[in-house]
Amino acid sequence: MKIVVCVKQVPDTAEADVKLGSDGRGIEMEGLPLQINESDNYALEESLLIKEDRDGEVTVITLGPESADEVLRMSMAKGADEAVRLADPALEGGDAWAVALALAKAIGGMEYDLVLTGCMASDDGMTQVGVTLAEMLGVPHATYVTEMEIGDGSVTVGRELEGGLVERVEMSLPAVVTIQTGINEPRYASIMGIAKAAKREIHTKSAADLCLDAGEAGEAGSRTKLLKLDYPPAGEGAEILDGTPSEASAKLANVLKEKGFA
Repeated sequence: MKIVVCVKQVPDTAEADVKLGSDGRGIEMEGLPLQINESDNYALEESLLIKEDRDGEVTVITLGPESADEVLRMSMAKGADEAVRLADPALEGGDAWAVALALAKAIGGMEYDLVLTGCMASDDGMTQVGVTLAEMLGVPHATYVTEMEIGDGSVTVGRELEGGLVERVEMSLPAVVTIQTGINEPRYASIMGIAKAAKREIHTKSAADLCLDAGEAGEAGSRTKLLKLDYPPAGEGAEILDGTPSEASAKLANVLKEKGFA
């Protein structure tokens, strides 16, 4: 079974003081650690489990700058067989449509039975690339998948719905599946795997290799345009009540009375 996994490098902002960039359309990246998109990591692990169970072959693919090679190498260190990076300034700055088009052009030229992506990009909250990719490839798809079973020419998945419900869907292969976090337990790469992956080749493809004209790719080929990012509106600051417990209690009682709560 041949599996393609789409991965993305994103900044880790969990412990960072996020600041807007000078153009107001992105964040200041300097000093931010980079990592694989969370749900993509689960998609990668699911592909490796299928590979081990069905003697498969896994190819990881990303669209991004040279720094994204680190995500691809870590994927190979965990067990992926091949890595492809779509590397061209003309491909940069694209929306979900433009990214999906570039991926579809690349994947469409491969042999594949299954394409896995994460269900959501943690940097921009988009959930569109996987489903758009499936439509461009002309294959069935399922989203927010938390269970998956490969059959003979088909895949049966459990989709997470609201209220804790799970929808079971059977699709013929090839298909695209977007993976929800929690479907498995992503593995760590071994030291030996990391050392071997450092020497592996990463194949690169340009817009020309994908037969994409300048007007179709990246920001120029996007159907939507990011105008600006804004900080959330600041609320009123908290009032600190100084003094002993009895004094603070008296002040609190007065505040509540003034606000109409007493």
